[in-house]
Amino acid sequence: MKEIILTTTDYVPHREITEIIGIARGSTVRARNVGRDITAMFKGIVGGEISEYTKLQAEAREQALQRMVADASRNGADAIVGVRITTSMIMNGAAEVAAYGTAVKLQ
Repeated sequence: MKEIILTTTDYVPHREITEIIGIARGSTVRARNVGRDITAMFKGIVGGEISEYTKLQAEAREQALQRMVADASRNGADAIVGVRITTSMIMNGAAEVAAYGTAVKLQ
């Protein structure tokens, strides 16, 4: 798979967008687990970052980004501009992380 440029801006510096392919998207739904919840409960008592959840969210963001890139790659994109990441609760203890942007061809 060729490398696809990702940017949160609406353009790629020094490159001309020649074609808009469409929206590229990727998402994942992740749930907490009992082991992480027990650790989080203790950290909630003493305070501080709940690194187990931080790691879970980072993994979910990375997977959503990878799925977005794969979607754009299937459609022949050179870049994805306007990249955004959102998170929403699906149910208690489970969240969806979605990545999206505009897949484009570059000159």
